[in-house]
Amino acid sequence: MREANRDLTFAGAIVLAPGEAGGPVTDEQKAVLDALHLHKIDLADRVLVVNPGGYIGESTSKEIAYARAGGKPVAFTHHD
Repeated sequence: MREANRDLTFAGAIVLAPGEAGGPVTDEQKAVLDALHLHKIDLADRVLVVNPGGYIGESTSKEIAYARAGGKPVAFTHHD
């Protein structure tokens, strides 16, 4: 994700990346991060899903559905 962030930033894009906790989080902290991430999706023009090996987890699937419901184009780094 950091590599995609760096590449997009150097290409002139404003990147609204998910927050990084850097370790364990409480349920309350996760709820805050999840809400903040959805708000970032609201602010975005489009969404890039960084999914090495084609993997998409449960949270990411929900975020993709949220973005699409909001009319945001969604692209993926890997199509496996």
